[in-house]
Amino acid sequence: MKKITLNNFAAMTVSYQQYSFDYVLDSFEKIGLKNIDFWGGIPHYYRFDYTDKEAETYLKELRKKAEDKGMRFVIYTPETLAYPYGIADPNKKTVQRTIDFFRTSMDDALTLGTDRLFINTGTGLRDLPVEESMDICIDSIAKIVEDAKAKGITMMLEQLQPYESNLCHDIHAIKKILDTIDSPNLKICVDLVAMAVAGEDLEMYYDTFGEDKIGFIHFSDAHHEICGSGDLPLKEYIKTLEKHDYSSVIDLEINDSIYWFDPHDAHRRSLDHLRTFIPE
Repeated sequence: MKKITLNNFAAMTVSYQQYSFDYVLDSFEKIGLKNIDFWGGIPHYYRFDYTDKEAETYLKELRKKAEDKGMRFVIYTPETLAYPYGIADPNKKTVQRTIDFFRTSMDDALTLGTDRLFINTGTGLRDLPVEESMDICIDSIAKIVEDAKAKGITMMLEQLQPYESNLCHDIHAIKKILDTIDSPNLKICVDLVAMAVAGEDLEMYYDTFGEDKIGFIHFSDAHHEICGSGDLPLKEYIKTLEKHDYSSVIDLEINDSIYWFDPHDAHRRSLDHLRTFIPE
C-alpha cells in the first residue's frame, strides 16, 4: 500500500485571483506547497492577451520563478466553464472556439512543464434535451483528446455539481463519456465535493473505472471550503487512495469567493489540518 504524503498535494491558484502570481508563489513557499495547479485566468494569465511568442516567453518566466523556489506546475487549468467558452453549445462557432482554445492550452501546458490539462463538460442549455447537448459535448471532447494524444497530453475530465452542469454530475455520465471516447489520453479528475453531492464514494469510482483511469483528485471540504471546516470524511478519502496505491496529484480546490480576500490563510489552515493525519 502506497502512503500518501503532503508531497502528493498541489493547490489550484483560482482563489488567488485578486493577487499577483508572485504572491501565489510566496504563499505556497510559506505553507510548504511545491505543486501548482495553474488556473488560466486574469490577472495571472489569459492566453489572448499575448502573441504566441509573448505567451511562450511569459510562461517560461513563470516556470523559472516556480522552479527557483523548488516548485513545479503539475496541471494547467484553463478557464472554460463559462463565457465565452462551451463545448456543448448548440452554436458551432462557440464549440469551435472552445476546441481551438484547448489546442492552444496544450502548448501552454507543455511550456509550463506539465503534460496534464484539465477539462470539464460545462453545461448544455437547460431548455434543450440533455441528450442533444451530450452528443455535442462528447464529439467536442473526442476531438480535443485526439489532439492531446498527438501532443502527448493527458486530459483530466472532472464531474461537476448539478447547479454547474446538466451533463456530467455523476458516475454514470462520466462513464458514458469514457466508454464512448476510449483513449489512454482521457482520465478522470474525481472532484470529491461533486462526488459527495451525488451520493457517491471513491470505491465506486475504483470499482467502475479501475486504478489506471483515476488520474487526479480535487480535494477540499464540503462546498469547496477549507479542509477541516466541514463534514466530508477527508481521512477516509486518503485511506481509500492509499488502498489503491494512488500516486498522482491531490489538488486542493479551495474554490469559493469567500476566500478571495485572504487565500493564503485559507490554504495555510487547510495544510495545517492535513498535517494532523498526513505526513510531510
